[in-house]
Amino acid sequence: MSGLFSAIGRQALFSLDPEKAHGLSIGALQSGLHPRFDAARDPALAVDVAGLRFANPIGMAAGYDKGGQASAALLAMGFGHTEVGTVTPKPQSGNPKPRVFRLVEDDAVINRLGFNSEGHAVVRERLEEKGRPASGLRGINLGANKTSDDFAADYVAGIEAFAHLADYFTVNISSPNTPGLRALQGADPLADLLSRVSDARDGQTNAYGRKPLFLKIAPDLDQNELDAIAKALDGSGMDALIVSNTTLGRDGLRSRNRDETGGLSGAPLFELSTIRLAQMYQRVGKCLPLVGVGGVRDAETAWQKIEAGASLVQLYTGMIYAGPGLSASIIKGLSKRLKSDDAYSIADVTGRNAAEWAAR
Repeated sequence: MSGLFSAIGRQALFSLDPEKAHGLSIGALQSGLHPRFDAARDPALAVDVAGLRFANPIGMAAGYDKGGQASAALLAMGFGHTEVGTVTPKPQSGNPKPRVFRLVEDDAVINRLGFNSEGHAVVRERLEEKGRPASGLRGINLGANKTSDDFAADYVAGIEAFAHLADYFTVNISSPNTPGLRALQGADPLADLLSRVSDARDGQTNAYGRKPLFLKIAPDLDQNELDAIAKALDGSGMDALIVSNTTLGRDGLRSRNRDETGGLSGAPLFELSTIRLAQMYQRVGKCLPLVGVGGVRDAETAWQKIEAGASLVQLYTGMIYAGPGLSASIIKGLSKRLKSDDAYSIADVTGRNAAEWAAR
């Protein structure tokens, strides 16, 4: 399948508008037209995070399966976990098109989608009809409506809507495409938000069990802002931290689309996001597991995320350029790397190069 993608599929998909190509890829996964790979083939890659056992550390980041249509297929491809969403309470169409741009020369994408979502009710009904995936873990990535006058209430509503369907929740406050959303990363708004979503989760615990809460932050933060986030996380009830979402930076890009407005993902994000990962690992890594996202495109970049502090690793844009066999390729590569480094588990490697990365 990956060979077919390299020779024919990528050229065909890249001749289409990015959103149309994305829709076709979702349809292909729903139809079973995808490679299959046993996510649990190497027990040494299993990771325990937030009371959950992940068959391997590689996950599909939010943004690909916004409507909950492809979870089972993604997990069958070898991902140890996948995130549905971002899902907002009310349906919203997002920003005007065109709003997704490939930067082929940079192995990157810029998007200004603006949390386009079918809304809680539609996604919840779809997930209920599909039932639980046969294997793997499914997170629900929660967002707020652009017109909301109480962003925190939107996240609370998401926890209440999906508590019976989620293995974990991600509180996404880091999209650059919803005005005012990233302001929630400030000390006081973040403390209030985390308190409210933690209370909402605890209110659902008796009925559905305790659902871990992950917080997703942006890479475009200075040291004082990282300190404020670390302080807010202390005693907040959060179970993991995802670093990071897309960046507003444009350094070193070559593509003619480099000046488009929106969040940049893909290879150019790797260094910045990994530095921020390591810096947060130094602040909270002893008490909170981290998920590394940004620029992961092969086993080596996944390995570097782990060395910088990640217990889990997520990708999305990398699969656009490498094809649907990427998850299996990374998992095989991580197995080989563990053996060559005489490491017994991912935990043995996590954070061992954090100081080096944080100092860059």
